[in-house]
Amino acid sequence: MPFSTYTSFDRDEWAALRFNTPLTLTEADLTELRGLNEQLSIHEVEEVYLPLSRLLNLHVGASRELARVSDIFLGRTVGVKPYVIGIAGSVAVGKSVTARVMRALLARWPDHPKVDLITTDGFLYPNAVLEHRGLMQRKGFPESYDVRRLVQFVADVKSGVANVAAPVYSHLVYDIVPGEHQVVDRPDVLILEGLNVLQGADGRTDDGDRPFVSDFFDFSIYVDAEEEHIRRWFLNRFRRLRETAFRDPKSFFRRYAEMDEAEAIAFANRVWDEINGRNLRENIAPTKERAHLILSKGPFHEVLGVQLRRV
Repeated sequence: MPFSTYTSFDRDEWAALRFNTPLTLTEADLTELRGLNEQLSIHEVEEVYLPLSRLLNLHVGASRELARVSDIFLGRTVGVKPYVIGIAGSVAVGKSVTARVMRALLARWPDHPKVDLITTDGFLYPNAVLEHRGLMQRKGFPESYDVRRLVQFVADVKSGVANVAAPVYSHLVYDIVPGEHQVVDRPDVLILEGLNVLQGADGRTDDGDRPFVSDFFDFSIYVDAEEEHIRRWFLNRFRRLRETAFRDPKSFFRRYAEMDEAEAIAFANRVWDEINGRNLRENIAPTKERAHLILSKGPFHEVLGVQLRRV
């Protein structure tokens, strides 16, 4: 049989690994955490996310113990460093919901109550820069991010620097918000969620020895699904947004709320074909096997299986 670096679990096998981890989220909590098109249930939290929170809690504890041993050997006291988790996946696959649920669960563990969540959207170049560089039609592709600033941000947080500022992105205006920042101050755990966070050196001559944000991860998760399902979820989300957020006068996409339905959906399909789907195939999906853990979703956003890297 071909060698695999992962151990695979079906939903029931994975759920059994929860053991006696208590459920600390309520239905009211889930209402705030759900995405636009997802019907995340308490049942799924119990069977998928509680075992994952238990695994991560064990990893955080082991990481701290290893750091303590290293400090003893080196004769120094550095203090506790933040544990950094990366969460990657396509547009509309549900990685943001995964990140929010994991933040809520991990913050309820007694050993690491301070958990911060940052999305890489804030490290996109402003639209003016993207326009100048001819990259507006490649927004979300690796070259549309200020990678140097992102790497410096994570390196500073990982090093224990206080009050590290991250730019803020508005999905309403589809741009960086000038002068607005999210400040991260020495968290116990930092979750970084984004499309391309698992990228690393791929052998290109221009990679050189430059660091990648994934170099700073202690653990990484990839949210996976068949492209045909993700495309359908993207289109469904677009339809919902036409009825809600797009109608806001400040919305960058206001014109699509007023557009004929067939014309608007044709536009959304082009966005998938030319931008999101292409980015998924060329840049995001190839990083899947860099993840420590893969959540595999079925056609209705439900997690059907989990793969955990063993080497």
